[in-house]
Amino acid sequence: MTTDALPDLASDLRIACQRISRRVRFESSSELAPHLVSALANLRHGPLTPGELAEIERISAPSMTKTINCLVERGLVSRDDHPSDGRSKVLTLTADGEAVLDRTARARDDWMVRQLQGLSGEEIALLNDATAVLNRVVGR
Repeated sequence: MTTDALPDLASDLRIACQRISRRVRFESSSELAPHLVSALANLRHGPLTPGELAEIERISAPSMTKTINCLVERGLVSRDDHPSDGRSKVLTLTADGEAVLDRTARARDDWMVRQLQGLSGEEIALLNDATAVLNRVVGR
């Protein structure tokens, strides 16, 4: 493949990845909306302030407030006073939140397994190799 073909490959690859991502999020029968799962997943790495979480999620503070309120009401996130800033709060994933993330990951993986069933051994090997390459591309 020549470098002249890279823009077409980049576009095709981007679209395919977006389609897979969207389908796995919406068709895996998750118990939470994708934006709530995303917020929970970011809290899995450690406590954050609402502002930090909004920045990571690239959403406005008012939108994040709604998301946080929903997660706190469901008992998936705890909201506590910030230890050094009385004006702020700290968000922490609860055990129930961790359990929801685990169930969501299992449901998404199960959905993906069903999509891969019926592929040939060669296709599975190709996807295995492509996964390694894609992980390198995104810098994992």
